[in-house]
Amino acid sequence: MDTGHVFIFDTTLRDGEQVPGCKLNTPQKIEIAQQLEKLGVDVIEAGFPISSPGDFKSVVEISKHVTNPVVCGLSRGVKKDIEVAADALKYAKRGRIHTGIGTSDHHIKYKFKSNRERILEWGAEAVTHAKKFVEDVEFYAEDAGRTENEYLARVCEAVIKAGATVLNIPDTTGYCLPDEYGAKIKYLVDNVRGIENVTISAHCHNDLGLATANSISAVMNGARQIECTINGIGERAGNTSLEEVAMIIKQHPRLNLTNNINSKLLNPISRLVAERMGMLVQPNKAIVGSNAFAHSSGIHQDGVIKHRETYEIIDPLEVGLDESLIVLTARSGRAALAYRAHKIGYTLTKLELDRVYEVFLDHADVKKEIFDEDLHEIISATRLSSKVEA
Repeated sequence: MDTGHVFIFDTTLRDGEQVPGCKLNTPQKIEIAQQLEKLGVDVIEAGFPISSPGDFKSVVEISKHVTNPVVCGLSRGVKKDIEVAADALKYAKRGRIHTGIGTSDHHIKYKFKSNRERILEWGAEAVTHAKKFVEDVEFYAEDAGRTENEYLARVCEAVIKAGATVLNIPDTTGYCLPDEYGAKIKYLVDNVRGIENVTISAHCHNDLGLATANSISAVMNGARQIECTINGIGERAGNTSLEEVAMIIKQHPRLNLTNNINSKLLNPISRLVAERMGMLVQPNKAIVGSNAFAHSSGIHQDGVIKHRETYEIIDPLEVGLDESLIVLTARSGRAALAYRAHKIGYTLTKLELDRVYEVFLDHADVKKEIFDEDLHEIISATRLSSKVEA
């Protein structure tokens, strides 16, 4: 029975690490995997074992160091890949082999130089082989986003019959529109025999900026696993952002969906991944960007000071931050100035605030942002000037 619970499959250590220049060593991967476990992810895709000795070792060691999440190893639909993945997962408390093959005509014709019937057989054979080693086998239909629905349904039916427990329906190129991707998931739910016995998974890329929207559309139409990464990192323009989908599910009760993510750990793990990978988070990134809870417009600042929910739909405390930021700029008003002044120990009278505000604007027109040390100087100089005048 569908409970509405969405499993969070984190692929930061596999798809996320495919970003050029973001290679992690094994101790760093273990560190991140342990934090992912604390965060509450259900599945950790620990690597692609056959790709390198380092990746193999990382999957082995992560399997030893985490207890609650399923540890997953990626493979192509090739016997040797599958066997190496199984070997890497031998210490996993709960191991999963993630195997598959491209199903779109683009992949069948140009990548495999094959035909639909052979690809269908190949996919089923890969799952059958993987089942010899683990009970939990996830099948990916690469480029499912551009795969004709009727053929995709045939592939899904064949791999379910072969023993797949999870069906990954990737929008590999990030091409689908949300309604189109959601409709694809619904088509599979309505037309694949045995689909009720497996978990449908959404794996979306962000080439057109639609990864998160597509993933949410998928779970609204029957998918119950989202494959994502911390900070949305990944191949090309990245993957679905874990923090975004987790908070969308939390903030929209009408979706009637749940997940196990401890949202208060989102910002700490975001910073950890950014530091270890040397990949800064863009300031305007939802949930974890440095500007996500920062306000510089006077109108917005006044509203937030009076009642936070006027301009914020998420309490910063829910995602691991202490408070919203009131940033002083030339667009700030008296309310923000008085608020920040009070934060650093000053209670200004209305007359003092008017005088300080005039001086503040002169400084703010020169500097992009007025910091606390600047404000100390402005207030002290203004008060001294007032005494001299008196």
